Formats: sequence, C-alpha cells, structure tokens
Amino acid sequence: QVSFQNQYEYQVEVPLDNTYGMVLFSKYELFEPSVKYMVEDTIPSIHTKLVLPSKDTIQIFAIHPAPPTPQHNPSSVDRDAEMMKIALLSKKSKYPVIVMGDFNDVAWSETTELFQKVSGLLDSRKGRGLFNTFNAKSYIMRWPLDHIFSSGDFRVKDISLGTDIGSDHFPFYTKFSFEPQLSAEQKLPEPSEQEINTAKSQITTENKTS
Repeated sequence: QVSFQNQYEYQVEVPLDNTYGMVLFSKYELFEPSVKYMVEDTIPSIHTKLVLPSKDTIQIFAIHPAPPTPQHNPSSVDRDAEMMKIALLSKKSKYPVIVMGDFNDVAWSETTELFQKVSGLLDSRKGRGLFNTFNAKSYIMRWPLDHIFSSGDFRVKDISLGTDIGSDHFPFYTKFSFEPQLSAEQKLPEPSEQEINTAKSQITTENKTS
C-alpha cells in the first residue's frame, strides 16, 4: 500500500469506518482540494481542481452518496439531494468538469438521468456498454452503480471494467483525452426550467427532512 501511494504525489485522504471513506490519488497537481459534507456529516465528497500537463485546469468532484437503506436513509432523499447539488455545481463551473464515484444508482434511473440533464455532463458509458460494477461477489445480480461523467471538453479514449480486487465493487476505468476545441460537438441541450426546478426541489426536500 505504501509503495502504491508513493506513485502519486498528490493525495486527498478521508479515512472513515462507515464504508464511506474516500481517497483521491493524482500524478497531476491538485490545488484548492477540499472535503465537503454536502448532505450528512458522515458522507464526504472530494472537490478539487487539477492541472493537466497542458496547464489547463479542470474541476473534479468525487462523490459517494448514501443509498436508500431500511435502517438509515430509508428513502432516496439524501442521495438524490447530493447528486442534484453536484449537478448544479457542475453546471456553474467555469472549468471543464469530471464527476466520478459510486452513485449508488443505475444509469437509467430518473435521478441519474436528471443529474445528466441538469449538469450537462456526458455519461462515459453511453454507447459503449453497461460495465456492471456491483456486486462483484455475485455472478448473477450485477448493476452499473459506479459512474464517470465529464463535460464535452473530454473524449473517451478507452473504458473498461477492472478485475476483482476483493471489494464488492469492480474498478471502473476511463481514459480521456482533453479536446476543448471540439466541446461544442458534444454539448447537450440546456436543461429546461422544469428540470432545474425539480433538481432544486429535491435539495429543498432533503433540507426539510434533515
């Protein structure tokens, strides 16, 4: 583990005992890295800017919203609120954006579809396969819960599912090229006023229940 960490000059580590701990390792410079607790004080997300070798700056959001569970967060309110908060931050960002993490939600759900429409980000999976990341312990029941979304400044060069590493999730790998001059070709339609209002209402609902 130490030798692995030594390969990455820039690190943000949030070790937790509740399975929501998070680490971000980068060979590229990170600046203004911060750990945010968008919905609950036990569920972190990592927000940072990253400097590419071209000296361009991009924005990274690494998230892991909590899934609906009977004993905690019985509805999807918390998860949906965090996703909508990140969607709105992504939409407002002046930098190209990558959002990645375990969304605890499938790509075709209403929430994930709304996230994409509001954020304007591209789903790296679309047109390339499901890449079911969970449950690595089951040979039958598997779903795509881990996602990587990016703004139109990026092109997917490679995408693949990693091998079993002992987790209940498989690693999910995407290689991008940075081509901002072609971003207009991939630009999604602007979200409707109704879609924006729906996203904001999901955030408001969470605020009322917390």
